[in-house]
Amino acid sequence: MSVLPEFRNAKILVVGDVMLDRYWFGDVCRISPEAPVPVLKVERIEERPGGAANVARNIAALGAQATLLSVVGDDEAGACLEKLLREHANLTALLHRDSSISTIIKLRAIARHQQLLRIDFETPPSHEVLNAKLADFRIQLPLADVVILSDYGKGGLAHIAEMIRLARAAGKPVLVDPKGDDYARYCGATLLTPNRSEFREVAGRWKTEAELNIKAEKLRTELQLDALLVTRSEDGMSLYRANEALHEPTQTREVFDVSGAGDTVIATLAVMLASGADMPDAVRVANRAAGIVVGKLGTAVVSREEIIQDMKA
Repeated sequence: MSVLPEFRNAKILVVGDVMLDRYWFGDVCRISPEAPVPVLKVERIEERPGGAANVARNIAALGAQATLLSVVGDDEAGACLEKLLREHANLTALLHRDSSISTIIKLRAIARHQQLLRIDFETPPSHEVLNAKLADFRIQLPLADVVILSDYGKGGLAHIAEMIRLARAAGKPVLVDPKGDDYARYCGATLLTPNRSEFREVAGRWKTEAELNIKAEKLRTELQLDALLVTRSEDGMSLYRANEALHEPTQTREVFDVSGAGDTVIATLAVMLASGADMPDAVRVANRAAGIVVGKLGTAVVSREEIIQDMKA
């Protein structure tokens, strides 16, 4: 593909687990006298939307329209996440407040571009709030061109099988970023995007490309998927459709941080498909977007202009 389609009319509905990514940046000059651990002197704090919220802001950064549906706690972190999401003009965040939980926080301590420690805070949302979210999904579904279900395994997608059924019945493509080893609940989705380790957890190990192809086609058929995309880090991406395998090699780059790269991939795929691109072209552009974002620190985004410049290089 030599020319990108226009993205501004693409409408993507994102549903999944959102979180607040907090970064403590500083320097380490000594070891603690209390325990053999480095002492980080914090000099700067940053906060960014994470999880499904990062998927939504990647869509917005590309210039498309994103609607985010999720659950947060009735707390300071939830308010902070809502404020960050309001900064994106073409992103609508419909966040249900659940007073019984704390908003998911991933806290990372970083010194000299190296992550020293990550601390997670999380609680599964209540059943009542999840039912309300499903009702909102039914309302928002007709307005979307493509649906993304971003599963981080935090409990926010308890109704994912029903969401897939509703979306497919409405003729909407459904892209799923999976988690865990129970892929049966993703049955009937348009596209599944596991990374290499996630796919291995479900399909088992392989020694050759031929063996990988067989395992991918078996899983695709069992789950009744239109396509399966396995992201393979330094080995690129492999798209599997009915009796067809397309491999996109990675482009050699300096890698700073792979966190959030999967969010960029599925966001770019959805925007491309919603803009009229076919699946192979969508994968090629998503591969470029991923190559750009891993050169940035932390959960980051890629713009349409960056992809265009990368295509020209």
